[in-house]
Amino acid sequence: MGPTFLLTSLIVVLLPGAGTIYTLAAALGRGARAGVLAALACTVGIVPHLLAAITGLAALLQASGVAFAALKYAGVAYLLYLAWGTWRDTGSLRLEPSQSPRSVARVLAAGVTVNLLNPKLTVFFFAFLPQFVPAGSAHALPHMLILSAVFMAMTFVVFAAYAVVAGTLRDRVLSSATLMRRLRRVFAVGFAGLAARLAVEPS
Repeated sequence: MGPTFLLTSLIVVLLPGAGTIYTLAAALGRGARAGVLAALACTVGIVPHLLAAITGLAALLQASGVAFAALKYAGVAYLLYLAWGTWRDTGSLRLEPSQSPRSVARVLAAGVTVNLLNPKLTVFFFAFLPQFVPAGSAHALPHMLILSAVFMAMTFVVFAAYAVVAGTLRDRVLSSATLMRRLRRVFAVGFAGLAARLAVEPS
């Protein structure tokens, strides 16, 4: 593992995606703690994709057009569901002042699902991780596991930082009904845009 892997991973993590939008929305809607939980959930959601890349399941998924398309459109449907719920101020991203056990569970479940239903992550890691494993290495699997752990840790730290920053702005958001409504619509449009992008990408 060298600076190239770390820099590339940081760029990938910093690029806005469904996990970023979800974490920010959770922090603004329910506070920094909920945002950090969302960051953790999004990080957990990439574990299956990393394992698929390590075990070679990504190649099978890519080879099976039907399986890939089914997972892709499940992801599209879920992003549209988040967009609709956010626009209407319902569901897991509802802006509310309290933290109930039920709302925490919903934040965690939605965060995991956001990344779990994105087949592009599996293919991405399948193509990304092997580039940083020395050719002919006798310890390729442990090397990929270490790279995966570093990538996950980086993802959580960056997303948690987003959550803390957004959480500090939460009081201003809640004090303005107009700003709250506009932010909700921005997040809804963001989820819808990600769904559209995923839908038109080739399987």
